[in-house]
Amino acid sequence: MTTAPLPAAATAPKDWVRILAAYRDPDPVRSAFELAVSVIPFLGLWAVAWWALSISGWLALAIAVLNAGFLVRLFMIQHDCGHGGYFRSRALADWAGRAIGVLTLTPYDVWRSTHAIHHSSHGNLDRRGIGDIHTMTVEEYRALSPLGKLGYRLYRNPLVLFGLGPIYLFIFQNRLPVGLMRSGAKYWVSAMGTNAAIAAILAGFLYFGGVKAVALIFLPTVLVAASAGVWLFFVQHQFEDTHWDRGEDWQLHDAALHGSSHYDLPPVLRWLTGNIGIHHVHHLYSRIPFYRLPEVLRDHSVLATTARRLTLRESLACARLHLWDERGRRLLSFAEARKLPAAA
Repeated sequence: MTTAPLPAAATAPKDWVRILAAYRDPDPVRSAFELAVSVIPFLGLWAVAWWALSISGWLALAIAVLNAGFLVRLFMIQHDCGHGGYFRSRALADWAGRAIGVLTLTPYDVWRSTHAIHHSSHGNLDRRGIGDIHTMTVEEYRALSPLGKLGYRLYRNPLVLFGLGPIYLFIFQNRLPVGLMRSGAKYWVSAMGTNAAIAAILAGFLYFGGVKAVALIFLPTVLVAASAGVWLFFVQHQFEDTHWDRGEDWQLHDAALHGSSHYDLPPVLRWLTGNIGIHHVHHLYSRIPFYRLPEVLRDHSVLATTARRLTLRESLACARLHLWDERGRRLLSFAEARKLPAAA
């Protein structure tokens, strides 16, 4: 399905909601196909890596690391299931998401709720804290104690943010319904049910392959995919001219269009990441299945340039940005923030 190009008068970000609604319906056959070409190679590469253990541990490790790309893609399908845009049946989408959540070490119902908070509050300086990467303003950082500044610097260090952080998030934090601990039994059932299924998979790895299979196949796949996923989430919102406002000035669709990047990746990475780089369109209308996002850009080329476009090379510079300058309305490095005059 295609729609007419955007009328000249429809320039406000909120006007896109009506236009993008034409792309929200999934194709059940296409959805099933995309799931199949993700999960079958994923399980197949795990099997090949298992076989490779008898030849070389390094070979098994290399195959497991390669397989992280398919795990990222499965997470993107889980992501679409959470937004209710992958299958026409919400129940089918939810159970597919729960099953994939075992492989991604992510309790589906917990993640779906916290991610919905991210979508409803992204770019709102007064509603930070759940489902986002902690970002302080320059003045907030200046008000910290020396120990507080050290803690924030450590948190924003790339080795922590994309190395230790993903390990903590996916291996430890996801084992509990963090952020929803007192929100009802549903979230505890989601977390504990996912934990039980993960434990069964690990028991199978240990029984049939021993510690070596866990260390060289299971963990490398999961941890490399986790780091890649955190990087994607980071670069989709943490770029120099992103969009943040205080509550009274914040507007959902402005934040969606101008606070989300268009991460223009090479074709192979675009496929493995489920087109999530077309993130501004996703935030404008989250129910659009990932395989229809390129269709949106094809029909409405203005969206390819409206949001901040980042290439893979350009995105690397985002890792040096740490603090939001409310007066200059841009993300700064710690060094840049030091040069700013104090607020009146």
